[in-house]
Amino acid sequence: MMNRRSFFTATACLGAATALGTQSQEHQPTDAIRKKRIKLGLCSYSYWHFRDPKVPIETVIAKAAEFGVSGVDILHRQMDIPEKEPLTAEHRGYLRKLKRHAFRNGIDLVCLSTHQNFVQQDPAERRRQVEHTHKCLEIAYELGIPCIRLNSGRWNTIKDFDDLMKARGLEPVLPGCTEEDGFKWCIESIEKCLPKAEQCGVVMALENHWGLSRTPEGQLRLLNAVPSPWLGALMDTGNFMEDPYDKLKLIAPKTVYVQAKTYYGGGEWYTLDLDYGRIASILFDAGYSGYCCLEFEGKESPDTAAGKSFEVLRQTIGV
Repeated sequence: MMNRRSFFTATACLGAATALGTQSQEHQPTDAIRKKRIKLGLCSYSYWHFRDPKVPIETVIAKAAEFGVSGVDILHRQMDIPEKEPLTAEHRGYLRKLKRHAFRNGIDLVCLSTHQNFVQQDPAERRRQVEHTHKCLEIAYELGIPCIRLNSGRWNTIKDFDDLMKARGLEPVLPGCTEEDGFKWCIESIEKCLPKAEQCGVVMALENHWGLSRTPEGQLRLLNAVPSPWLGALMDTGNFMEDPYDKLKLIAPKTVYVQAKTYYGGGEWYTLDLDYGRIASILFDAGYSGYCCLEFEGKESPDTAAGKSFEVLRQTIGV
């Protein structure tokens, strides 16, 4: 005769076996289950497109709480500390106040979006870019941020960013150099940042931005050349201007963080009509379960545009 304990033990084992059998048949959780694992956040860039007046990070943190999202991505250049100078005690005090402000608002600080350019012919300048990235990793550590946005850099043969956008992000290689030089410099520089990233416990997310990582092939070439758990891909949904979905699908398996572009009111530089249902399927199929932060880049007021954007993202990607 089966006693009470044996009955419950057998029932639990049967339930576990049934669950495992179901999962082995389906191979992956349902979309509804996967969707719940992706949290939404707000990029501070949504409120400041490098034009005055600069909107304080504290304001964006409060806005994120009002929108009911979980996180904030801080644009480094938007902070009230100098971008290039060494960290001082005063700067660290500012960082601690930001951290406290985020905690009081129930907001996670999830990414520090930084700028660096490793496509430099001068070794001394590459070294300065590495040192700057080390500083950014320290800032992220101070704030409790687990990720920084990393740029590969570009040739800067088109100086003005507006002109670069008119050229669809394509620019000539620096005279006397080759694309191979650029990749070599970038790979070596990223390798020099890895020990600091591991020391700080901060993942570097290489964005499909401009320059060497403007194509999935270039971005993946860099990522595959520096295999490390402290380096992954940042998927910006709006930075592949042509045929984005196949390109996003290529980088999805390496993606550790997502920035979702919207363009209400028309884009600052260009406008894409992105299908977030389709993008959600790409992320779910890749097993992505991290953060997705809105990076609004339109001309409408972010107060109204962000609300509409989050409605779309909640219906498709996350919570």
